Parts: sequence; C-alpha cells; structure tokens
Amino acid sequence: MGIEDKLYKLKDKRVLITGGLGFIGSNLAIKLVELEASVTIIDALIPNYGGNKFNIEPVKDKVKVDYSNICDKTSMEDLVKDQDYIFHLAGQVSHVLSQTDPFKDVEYNLVGTLVLLEACKKNNPNARLIYTGTRGQYGSVIDLPAKENTPSNPMDIHEITNNAAEQSFNTYMRKFSIKSVLTRLTNIYGPRSQMKSNTFGVFNWFIRLAMDDAEIPLFGDESIGYGNFLRDFVYIDDCVDALISLSISNKCYGKMFNIGNDETHTFEETVEKIVRIAGSGKIVYRDFSPERKAQEPRDFYSDITKINNFIGWKPRTNIDQGIEKTIEYYEKHRNYYW
Repeated sequence: MGIEDKLYKLKDKRVLITGGLGFIGSNLAIKLVELEASVTIIDALIPNYGGNKFNIEPVKDKVKVDYSNICDKTSMEDLVKDQDYIFHLAGQVSHVLSQTDPFKDVEYNLVGTLVLLEACKKNNPNARLIYTGTRGQYGSVIDLPAKENTPSNPMDIHEITNNAAEQSFNTYMRKFSIKSVLTRLTNIYGPRSQMKSNTFGVFNWFIRLAMDDAEIPLFGDESIGYGNFLRDFVYIDDCVDALISLSISNKCYGKMFNIGNDETHTFEETVEKIVRIAGSGKIVYRDFSPERKAQEPRDFYSDITKINNFIGWKPRTNIDQGIEKTIEYYEKHRNYYW
C-alpha cells in the first residue's frame, strides 16, 4: 500500500519538520503538503549546512517557516505545541565538517535533540516523533548486510552524537512515554541536495562533477583496487515514502529501522552509470591518503528486512531512474545550487 492510499491519515494533521529547508526535509515537506497536511518548518539556515529557501519553491505559500535554531528552548517549546507529528531532521550531518569542529555535532545533534524532547515533554507529550539517524552509526561492519541489532562501532564524533541522540529518544520513550520511531538512513541522493561542496553526500557530488564535465575521483590502492567498495543508495522519494509510512503505522513506534536498499553497487559502477547518463564527466583513479583510508568503512549496505516486514516498504526507484531524475532537476535549477 503506497502513501496515497493512506492519505486520509495525514489530511489536516499538524506536522513540524526540523531542518525542513534541507535536502530530506524539503522533499518531505512537499510530499506532506500534497497529502494535505498542515506543515511547519523550522530551519536556522546555518551557512554550509544545506538549507536552501528555493528547496520549498513548489509549496512556499502553503507552509509556515520559522528560522529559529533548534537549540533555542523558548522557540522549540512554542513550536511543538499542538503538533501531531514531528520529523526531526535538523543537525550537523557532514562527516567532513565533524573532523574540523566536532563541538557543532554535540551542539546540534545532541543538545538540539534534547531541547526538542524536553519541549515535547513539557508542552506536547502526545506528539509522534520520527528521528533520522545515519548508517554511519554502525561504523565498520564485518557481517553484512547490517541489521538493526548489529553492534555499533562509530568511527568519529559525528556518529557518536547520533548514537547519543538515538539513545536520548529511547530514554524519553521509556521514562516519559514520548512516542518515537527511530531510523538509520543509508546514502540518500536526489533533487534538492546542496551541490556546492563534497561535504554532504558523495552520490550527488559525483553528479555535479559529471554535469560540470569534471574529473570524478575513485579512491583506493593496489591492494584493494579503486572504487570497489559496495554501497546501497536510496533515491529521495523512496526515503520520504519510508519516513511517512513509518510515521502513520502505530506498530512502528518504539522501534528502530534501517532505510536502505537491498540492491548494491560499487562506487565504480555508480560513477560509470552517472557518466553514461549525464553524457559527461571523466573517471580518475587516486590513492587513498592515510587519513582517508583510516576513515573508510569499506563495504557497507543495510538489511531492510525489518522495515519491509512492518510496513511493506522497499525502494521503488532503480539507480538509473534516480540518476536521470536528479540530473533533470539540476539541469532546470542549476543556478540555485551551484
């Protein structure tokens, strides 16, 4: 059953999206407006974090936007009032930026989450919360695909703060009965992602390089090859479908789900597809730096059996279709993202 078949569950519902001008949040907002929900977005538009006012251009007159910071207790206590659903996407989501300023991860990923949870506890304990974590929380995994009960072995502060935020949700569920669904997202790609730097999402950055007819680097060394690591990629529409479907399923609350793909591709296969579909771009092979090799989790892909069993979800967009849709969007709106 698709989202459209469940529309009646969201019509006229009040929905708050933190980080709603970002990549995933804006696509989510557009879909929720289509489903006739009443949508409020909070986004501080912190420079270099991916927020973009143009992202909500199709629904800009149909959503409310608040530019507060999620760490602002007064604003959050007011914004959560009377909301039926809260999708918590705001945070520091760049592994690269985490290396240079890990304190922002603590501030936005952990403190911001606690501010939201406290605000709900105080002013709206009946709200239903959906949290988006990251597949990076698993760290380097030997036994693949990674299941929800796979031990977490985070490789840097970014993933550590996401784990702490996730555990904070678990604590507020147990102690204060705050209804929550937890998710760990794999590599999401598609329209409305920032395209100015390579600090957020390698897939979309590959697409920009191809569209610019630039060199696309594949890293490795003689012992492991170049671009051979496997990943699962999820097109943004499928990710939004999963988040909304989880939110309206009562049996999913109190649980954590992978949002990934059971179809995997190497980086080399992925870039070859992008270059072919874009009709431009050049693959180059480069050696790992010691620092990059130390941070590389090698193969990673998620087990999506659990989410499929609970709500019947699995990705519907194959990688070629996703690349074509993404390139089509940026060809039309390049000036807002380059």
